[in-house]
Amino acid sequence: MSSIRDVARIAGVSVATVSRALSMPEKVSAESLEKVHAAIAQVDYKPNMLARNFRSARSYAVVVLVPDIANPFYSLFIRALEDRAQQKGYAVLLGDTRGTHERELEYIRRVETRLADGIIQLRPSSEKSLNNIPADIPCVNACGCEYTTGPAIRIDNRAAAKTMVDYLISLGHKRIGVISGLKDNPHTVDRLEGYKDALRSAGIEFDRDLIAEGDFTMWSGLNAAFQFCNMKNRPTAVFSMNDEMAIGAMQTLKAQGIRIPEDMSITGFDDIAYAKYCDPSLTTISQPAEEMGKMAMDMLLRIIEGEPLSQTECVLPTEFIIRKSTAPVKIS
Repeated sequence: MSSIRDVARIAGVSVATVSRALSMPEKVSAESLEKVHAAIAQVDYKPNMLARNFRSARSYAVVVLVPDIANPFYSLFIRALEDRAQQKGYAVLLGDTRGTHERELEYIRRVETRLADGIIQLRPSSEKSLNNIPADIPCVNACGCEYTTGPAIRIDNRAAAKTMVDYLISLGHKRIGVISGLKDNPHTVDRLEGYKDALRSAGIEFDRDLIAEGDFTMWSGLNAAFQFCNMKNRPTAVFSMNDEMAIGAMQTLKAQGIRIPEDMSITGFDDIAYAKYCDPSLTTISQPAEEMGKMAMDMLLRIIEGEPLSQTECVLPTEFIIRKSTAPVKIS
């Protein structure tokens, strides 16, 4: 069985450098890290993680709380989180909370009982929403919103939604429907405010009847679209608060003989992989999910290490992507 000394000899570095590469890779040069990892692979070295954790009184694991593990948008986050964690010598424990506070509490207890060192929260939270995580637990909200308390990575949901609705208005649409998330979800609140901002800027009166509530799933978008189909005065465009609901809504609209975008334009939010391949391809807002995941992990590890944060909130830019699901309003 290979040992840490074998790794050090083949890599041409000291045993202490190999140890640091495994426990604190950020303190080892990129060149040395590459040599150590190549040597580990060559001799098939298996570090004694249990002994390492016992000596340091750490688990070298973090919990990621995922409200909907089936949502393809979160998969981009999780992949980036895991890649960064692995680089830093940490394991990732996925907590599929299914949007319930009770399941969240189960995973939070893993940190309280030292089975993990910190938490990355993917459920958006604000000063008005319930936060289960005690203040003394290292935590970063990787899907924050304008009023998220504590360290957070986020986009400007309100401004991004306004950009989308401004675009629809520029195409001549004045009667614009919305497929929202659940009304108490902070992302729903922020994106709805962006929708209202765009209407206000254009002098268009807000009509609550044009809001169809979903829950960010494809099925809810499919059902919500029936509200628009059954209207005597249908909207000419729909802003969906995520891509999944938009794609679901497309199925209903097409089944009812409504052409997209000739009869009704539709837009999404997130730019999941399916957005560019659905028919027609979806105009949407792209979030930098992978960058957000990496930044959240880096921020959490700095908190765990007791290092000061240069900033407790990072607001990343979004990208507005125009595809084939939108067109100028049809003149009747």
